[in-house]
Amino acid sequence: MSVKLQIAIALGLVAGLLLGLAAAITQAPPLVGLAEAVEPIGTAFVDLLKMVVIPLVAAVIFVGVASLGDLRRLGRMGAAAMGFFAVTSVVGVLLGMGVMRALLPLASEAAAQAIAPGTVEAPALPGPIDFLLSLIPSNPFAAAAEGALLPLIVFVVMFAAATGVLPAKERDTLIGLAKATAAALIKLTHWILWIAPVGVFALAAPVTARAGWAMLQSLIAFVVAVLVALLAFIALVYAPAVRFLGRRLVGKFLKGCMSSQVIAAATVSSPATVPAMLEAADDELRVSRTVSGFVIPLGAGVGRAGSAVFQGAGLAFLAWLYGVSLPVSGIGGAVVATVIVSFTVPSIPGGSVLSLAPALGTVGIPLDGLAVLLGVDRIPDMARTATNVTGTLSATVLVNRLEERAPTQRG
Repeated sequence: MSVKLQIAIALGLVAGLLLGLAAAITQAPPLVGLAEAVEPIGTAFVDLLKMVVIPLVAAVIFVGVASLGDLRRLGRMGAAAMGFFAVTSVVGVLLGMGVMRALLPLASEAAAQAIAPGTVEAPALPGPIDFLLSLIPSNPFAAAAEGALLPLIVFVVMFAAATGVLPAKERDTLIGLAKATAAALIKLTHWILWIAPVGVFALAAPVTARAGWAMLQSLIAFVVAVLVALLAFIALVYAPAVRFLGRRLVGKFLKGCMSSQVIAAATVSSPATVPAMLEAADDELRVSRTVSGFVIPLGAGVGRAGSAVFQGAGLAFLAWLYGVSLPVSGIGGAVVATVIVSFTVPSIPGGSVLSLAPALGTVGIPLDGLAVLLGVDRIPDMARTATNVTGTLSATVLVNRLEERAPTQRG
C-alpha cells in the first residue's frame, strides 16, 4: 500500500469519526442525515471485501502449502525453523486475545451497543468430536458458498499437499495456475482498496453518530492493546528464546535487530526487509551464512507471529464489539484458523486484517468487522511487521545454535 493511500485511509477514518462525533453531539438533522446517508456506501465496500476474501485465502494457502510440499528435504534446519514459527504463532494468537480482553475496560460499552444492538448471536458451538468432523467438508464448494472458511482451508491444505508430491509437470501446472489466480485477486484487492478511504469514512460516520466518543475511545483501546501485546510478546517469547535457547545476550541481540526493525516498520513488508536482515545476521549477530541464507527468506515468507498477535487481539475486540461470546470451547477453532492463515498472510495492503475472515467465521463474527480494523491498521501494521522481523532473526539465532551443536551431538 502506498504511503499516499495509507494517509488517505487514515484521513477517511478521521473524517468519518469527526462527522459522526459532530452529529452525535449536535444532533443537527443535516449532519445526522448525512451520516446515515453514506451508510450504504460502507456496506458496499464491505461486500467488495467479502467478495474477494474466500478465493484469495484459498489461492494463497494453496500456493504456500504446495510450494513447501518437499519440506522434508530441507532437513533439520527446516524442521526447527518451521516448528519455531508454528509454536510462536499459537502463543501469539493466545497472547493477543488475552491482552485485548484484559484491556477491554478501556473501551466503551456504548460502542458495542451502537454497532451491534443485540442483532448478533453467537452460533451454537459443537463439541470436540463434532468440531473435528465439521472440519471435513463433504462439499468444499458448498463450504465456500456458505462462507465456512475453516473446512475450506482443510480441503485446500490437503489438496495442496497432494499437489506438492505430484510429478514436476503436473505440480508446476497447478501451482502456476494458483499463482496466477492469486495475482489476479491481489490486483483486484488493490483496486478495491483504492476506494477504502471513502468506504472507511462511510463505515465510521454512522457508527460514530450512534456511539459518539465511545467508538473513537474503543478504537484507541484496540490499538493500545495491540501495541502492548506485541511488546509483551517480544519480551516474554522472543527474548527468553534468544537467551536460553540461542545462548545470546538479549540486549545485544535487540541492538543487532534495530536497523531491520526500523526498515520493517517503514516498509510494512517482511520480504522488503530481507537484505537488511541478512546484513544484520552477518555483521551484528554473527550467524552462519548457510543458516541465515535459508532461515531468513523462509521467515520472510511464513514467519508471521506478529500478525498472529494482531489477529488474536482483533478477534477478541470484534467479538466484544459485536456481542459474540468467546467461550473456551470455541477458541480452539479460531486459533487453528488464525495460525494456519497467519503462515500465508498475503502480501497485500491490510493482509493481516483480511486474513482474519476464517477465524471470524468460525465463531460467528460478521465480516463487516474487517473494515472496522482496516481503518486503524497503519500503526499496528508497522509494529507487527517489526515483530515479524524480530521473530525471523530470533529463529535464525536459534537454528544457528542448533547447527553449532549438531556435530558434537552426532559424535
